[in-house]
This record gives sequence, structure tokens and C-alpha cells, in this order.
Amino acid sequence: MSIREDSQRGIITPLFEKCAKNENISVEQLMAGVREGVVAITKNIHHDFEKIIAIGKNTCTKVNANIGSSRDITSLDNELMKLQVAIKAGTDTVMDLSMGGDLDQVRRGILKNCPVPLGTVPIYQAVAETVEKKGKEITDVTVDQMFKVIEKQAIDGVDFMTIHCGINQEIVKRLQRQKRVMGVVSRGGSFTLEWMSYHNKENPMFEHFDDLLALLKEHEVTLSLGDGIRPGCLADATDRNQIQELIILGELTERAWDAGVQVIIEGPGHMPMDQITANVMLQKKICKNAPFYVLGPLVTDIAPGYDHITGAIGGAIAGAAGADYLCYVTPAEHLKLPNSEDVHEGVIASKIAAHAADLAKKIPGAMERDNQMAICRNKLDWKGQIELSLDPAKSARFRHEGGSEKTDACSMCGSYCAIKVFNRSQENFLKKNPNSECGQHE
Repeated sequence: MSIREDSQRGIITPLFEKCAKNENISVEQLMAGVREGVVAITKNIHHDFEKIIAIGKNTCTKVNANIGSSRDITSLDNELMKLQVAIKAGTDTVMDLSMGGDLDQVRRGILKNCPVPLGTVPIYQAVAETVEKKGKEITDVTVDQMFKVIEKQAIDGVDFMTIHCGINQEIVKRLQRQKRVMGVVSRGGSFTLEWMSYHNKENPMFEHFDDLLALLKEHEVTLSLGDGIRPGCLADATDRNQIQELIILGELTERAWDAGVQVIIEGPGHMPMDQITANVMLQKKICKNAPFYVLGPLVTDIAPGYDHITGAIGGAIAGAAGADYLCYVTPAEHLKLPNSEDVHEGVIASKIAAHAADLAKKIPGAMERDNQMAICRNKLDWKGQIELSLDPAKSARFRHEGGSEKTDACSMCGSYCAIKVFNRSQENFLKKNPNSECGQHE
């Protein structure tokens, strides 16, 4: 039986117990979430790792880091270094988006060293092997090849897969009726659309959806329903094309649940801040509160080099509105393949957004670390502040660069530190008013 079917039958397994402990919720609450489809536990039966997590309602907002080789940069060692950086920075999951080099070797190397759930986009490998190895075109990928890649990755241990099942012939027609500034920016979405238009056939992942579900269930792969029609610029956000795909994803979600497969819904993309909350509400309504996985969203199009910031702004808003899972955006977005430093910056930015969202959602325990930080700051406890920070190494480096390590203040304020001045004011007040009861009842 699958994880979803175990939850439906009320069968408490070691996986549920370990996951509930990691999430700091009861086993009963966790299983109820999986049973209702509002929580997903991304864990392939072939991938052994300790950090069993849940994504969805009543759990902390999760962060994903994308790594992977490209046609120009194919080193497995580079990807393993990025993996280590992402894990150290605190990512909850990783996705291998490789399209260059020996894709099986890269994926298996990452899986072997990955202590968290790993995701992929199988169409990338199907296309890359057809184009790079065989010298053919994207449209030469066969349906059989698509399914063989999915099966191979599932057997290897991939925990969740982004598959663009929601693109169908009706959406192809709609894209013609309502033109966009940027068309389709999803790589997997564009591959699917080119294949469909060339062959004048239905999307195989939509047409053979039941076969796909049977394969995913066999290996306990969570289906991440890709948003192939996501907006790639603010001007295209929340148009009919995007919403039409979301409606189809909602229908496919119910079919997947009926088949015993767990589901995550992927979302935008580029989007003005004032549309983000409405988009989260739409997804939750149409997809019956299935976990929502957003890329950003990026709240402006004019910040290349700083898109980890534009993405974190959108991610915080989306998370506070109910999104469950943030795909990080690095400073390299739109510009190049991210390096290890970009990966680190992207994870930290998204961790900030996720934590801010958890505070807004009042996730139990989320505020505890902030309260501890406030106490340490009030005590001028620099060691405590550094240890509590999301990026301790950077905090320690800044403290060192400020030349204040041997003092109880920082180089910004020095002797004019507001905390020190305030504390002196309180001491002076008590000296001059020894019988004051001020503060005794706090």
C-alpha cells in the first residue's frame, strides 16, 4: 500500500512516526493531513534518508533548492558541492534539474549523497538524451521514452517529480486566443507544447495519466503537478491561460488521490504583489487545499542579479497567504547556471521568507527562535546572536569585520548603543527612585 492508502486505513507506520516527530505534530494530525490530501510526505521506497518531512497544512513552510548540470557545465563534483552548500544552508529538499553530461551518473551521485527528499523533471532527461546523444530534435522524443525515463528515475529513488500533465489541447488553443508578452517560460512546458504542436497530438502525460499514476504509486513517488503555463513576467500574471491550467490540475489532483498517489501543485512564477494572495486562495479552492509549491513568486521583472530578493518578497507573501513550499530563486536567475555561492544566497533568502511566513501563520514554535534572539540582543550576547542566526558564518564574519569582537557593542553604535543607553537610564531611575515599584508587577 502507498503512504496515502496507509493513512486512509489508519495504519500507523514507522514513517508516519518519524515524520510526525520531525514536524513536531501528532501522528494522528499528520495522517489526517495525508488522508485529506492537504499534506504530502515525499519519500520514495528506494531512497533512504533520515529527514522525513511533510509538506502542507499545519507544517512549517518548506524550501527547495535547485541544482543540476547544464550543457556547458557538466561536473558531478560541482553539483555535489552545491548539494552540500544547500544542505548546510538549511534547504528542506533538493531538485536535480540536470540537462548536461551523464544524467544518470549525476542523478545517482546526488541521490547517494542526498539526506533530504530529491526531485526531478523527467522530461529534461528525455529531451537531453534525444537531442545531445542522438543528434535529433525535441519532437523526436517518443512516448515510450518519456515513460522509461520516469520509471528509471523512480527506481533510482527520486522522491518527487515535476510532470506537466495539465497542458492539453484546449490550452494550446487558448494560448492562440489570448496572446502573452512572454508566451511560455517553463522549460518543461515549452518542450511539451512543441511536441504536441509538431505531432498534432494530445500531451502524453495528460492522455496516459492513469498509467503515469500506476508507475508513480509503485515506487511511492509524489506527483508535483507542474505549472507549464506559469507567467514569466508581471504582464502575463493571472491570465486565462494560467487559470485554465490550474483548473485542469485541480481535476487531475482528485484522480491522483483516488489512485493512492500524493500530490503537490506548482504555481507561479512572476506576479505583482497585489495578486499573490488571490492566487494562493484560487489554488487552495480549485485544488482542494493540496500543498502549494511556488517559484518565488518574483514581484518585479527588473532586478537581475537580485532575484533572490524579489523571490523572497513574493515567497513571504505567498507563504503567509497559505503556500506551503517555496522553490528558491538565486541571484543567478535569468543570467547563468548558479554556482555554490549563488545556491547559498538563494537558500538563505528563501529560508527567511519561509520563516517570516511561519510567523504570520502562527506555526507552533516558530516564534521561539526570534524571542531567543531578542533576549540575546538585549543582553548584548553576541555569541548567542550568531548561533541563532540563519547564517551564523556570515554573522560571525560581519562581527569580525566590524572590529568589535572585544567589545560589548558593534561598530555601528559603539558607546552610543541604544540598549546600553536605555539600560543606564533604568539604572539611574532606580538609583534616584529606590522605592519605585515600576516593573515589579511585570
